[in-house]
Amino acid sequence: METLLKYQGDLSNKFWKINVTGNSYTVTYGKVGTVGAVKTKAFESEEICQKEANKLIKSKLKKGYVVADTSENVIKESMMTEALFWELLEKAKKKGEDPDEQLEWLISHLSRKSVKDIVMFDYIFNQYYYKSYTSNLWAAAYIVMGGCSDDSFDYFRAWLLYLGKETYETIIKDPEKIIPHLKHLEEDGDVPEFEDLLYVASMAFEEKTGYDDQHYYNIYKQLSEDKYVQPEMEFDWDEDDEDGLSSKFPLLWERFSENPLG
Repeated sequence: METLLKYQGDLSNKFWKINVTGNSYTVTYGKVGTVGAVKTKAFESEEICQKEANKLIKSKLKKGYVVADTSENVIKESMMTEALFWELLEKAKKKGEDPDEQLEWLISHLSRKSVKDIVMFDYIFNQYYYKSYTSNLWAAAYIVMGGCSDDSFDYFRAWLLYLGKETYETIIKDPEKIIPHLKHLEEDGDVPEFEDLLYVASMAFEEKTGYDDQHYYNIYKQLSEDKYVQPEMEFDWDEDDEDGLSSKFPLLWERFSENPLG
């Protein structure tokens, strides 16, 4: 359930919106024409949540708010676009040679944006991240690292996304294209994983608001309406079938089967 209200007076022109999902609601409020501020609250049950939301709506109506016919020209949409998302990743990579320094810059930069922009950054990240959940890519990661657990594959996919849009999409189509991007990791004895990139948005949110990651994920669910459910993986390869793996990715097998990263 979503309700959008407006209030216009001699000195005020503002909006207030509540979105109820399950046992929690998110309130967005501010001056008309802005993205507004965001707050969320969870309750013990859906019934209690709906009851409290109705109370808030009635309270606003008593104060002179009226129901808005449309959100057009009332609430400003997020400024975060796909182009800006990829641009920020590229900028981060120039903020230091150490990935931790780069991540620190990215978190700090995002924390100065609106909550809605932070959520949209995460949403865009996730849409690309979901696309990398493939059997082919998991087989490649398995060969490169001499094994690859569920968590390791998550961190591998985050690292892959950080390489940039064009490289990311190329490697998903042809995992053997990853080889040139592993050279510096071979030299440093490192692995292609970037776990902390998965938490950039929640860390930026915490830096901005002081609220923890659970609070953030409630807001993310409400604002993004991301309903993705990770499917069961249908593997087309067997970790015990060395002939099958070497046939699937001969270049990767030749390079890493005897000397995997990590």
